[in-house]
Amino acid sequence: MDDIKRRQAIAVPVGSQWLGGNHPIVVQSMTNTDTTDIALTTQQIIELAEAGSEIVRVTVNNEDAAKAVVDIKNLLVKKNCSVPLVGDFHYNGHRLLALYPDCAQALDKYRINPGNVGFKEKRDRQFAEMVEIALRYDKPIRIGVNWGSLDRQILTQLMDENAQKNSPLPSNNIMSEAIIQSCLLSAKFAESLGMEPNRIVLSAKVSETLALIRIYRALAKRCNYALHLGLTEAGMGMKGIIASAVALSPLLLDGIGDTIRISLTPAPGEPRIHEVKACKQLLQSLGIRQFTPQVTACPGCGRTTSTYFQELTQQITEYLEENMKIWRLERPDVSTLRVAVMGCIVNGPGESQHAHIGISLPGTNENPKAPVFVDGLKVTTLEGDEILPQFKKIIRQYIEEKYPIKSS
Repeated sequence: MDDIKRRQAIAVPVGSQWLGGNHPIVVQSMTNTDTTDIALTTQQIIELAEAGSEIVRVTVNNEDAAKAVVDIKNLLVKKNCSVPLVGDFHYNGHRLLALYPDCAQALDKYRINPGNVGFKEKRDRQFAEMVEIALRYDKPIRIGVNWGSLDRQILTQLMDENAQKNSPLPSNNIMSEAIIQSCLLSAKFAESLGMEPNRIVLSAKVSETLALIRIYRALAKRCNYALHLGLTEAGMGMKGIIASAVALSPLLLDGIGDTIRISLTPAPGEPRIHEVKACKQLLQSLGIRQFTPQVTACPGCGRTTSTYFQELTQQITEYLEENMKIWRLERPDVSTLRVAVMGCIVNGPGESQHAHIGISLPGTNENPKAPVFVDGLKVTTLEGDEILPQFKKIIRQYIEEKYPIKSS
């Protein structure tokens, strides 16, 4: 991240994590279980945390969910999972937090949506009630504006003012300004109630990539609160991942953003952890954070009709990811390791020399031998049925030599 100058947001503590300041950009996710299913929700929180989610948000939408939060937190403690929990509140958060103080204490942060915390004369009062409870228990808040539930009063006022101008601005510009004002006015209101800026995180979520970039760039210029980045309702699978990467990358490269979530719609039965993996890969691809060794692999072509290089790539990737659970504690710098698994002679040797460790497998009709390169130099040639275990042994020996165990 040497070439990226981070915007200096105010640092906010969220449980054991920090957002903003000079702290690393934090990966977070959200459960999609019924919060009242304590066992299932706890299991998913642990899965997300083990996958690399450093903050996890849970839905608190009714009294049973509020009651369940305490049991979930206690169960997490018993299972040695200390990931901070954020309560996601809409419509009735003021009432639930007041009725269930144990829930209010168990959560590490409250997400408040100013667009649906209350309507008309109830809005400010119910927003204030949530802020006052956060102050009572010394909890930070995220003021999470979403254009799908935007404060209609602010939007209507700005639209009316725009209509009176000689040269009205496009409606998209007014929508963006309404989102930004909802964030900033709500934050200032929270401050007027006694909430310190280092207890406030803002998010301004939309589902259009270019609109998200425009809004966050403007928001970043007008405040120094910590910012949560995310393309809301990003979609399923590749569409959601690519759209999120397109939206978040320019902002992250501008130094904007203190925590991110990639909001993927999972396919039926698909694990929730994919959105965590997408966040980590995005940050790693941008050179902002390092999580796990990266495997460079060619896509394959007519020269690589065998599937062996694909299988080897998959097996090496899984080997590195699985062992990183231990290396992260003993040899954390292993995350910077680069391994290349290439499928033919065209780019195989050259790409392998650019990695710390690389292997160039034989393509179709090539000499059935696989040269191995370490730090740019050819060290051996593998062949036969033992290529995988031999290549793993080379990787393991390299790690033990170059990344010694760090003393605690």
